[in-house]
Amino acid sequence: MFAVEVRDHIMIAHSLPSPVFGPAQGLHGATFVVDAAFYTEDLDENGLVVDIGLATEALNAALEPLKYGNLDDKPEFEGKITTTEFLCHHIWAQLRDHTKTEGLGDGGRVKRIRVQLHESHVARGWYESDI
Repeated sequence: MFAVEVRDHIMIAHSLPSPVFGPAQGLHGATFVVDAAFYTEDLDENGLVVDIGLATEALNAALEPLKYGNLDDKPEFEGKITTTEFLCHHIWAQLRDHTKTEGLGDGGRVKRIRVQLHESHVARGWYESDI
């Protein structure tokens, strides 16, 4: 498979209300570097996987509602524990929907998306699946 990956970041606040998270149960901030990879089985007539500009715009649109927000206050996350892994899937679903409806200049060739959140220089999580 061929892939193109774009990057952005988000700064959020949230709490992780379960004893397993120790001190992170309380409200705290996090900065995530976010990578989104788009996979196709072949290149288009211009030798591209997707239009990088459109992929960057799609990632930015998926992240915009999260940026500088307190996830505990967002109705869509009520009752959810917004772990890194959970957020990976949430962002993946936004990108999947965007890819299916608006496209990335790929002519519908994107078959798979991976979203990776880097919590720090030593830890990251991701969600990857066919669309």
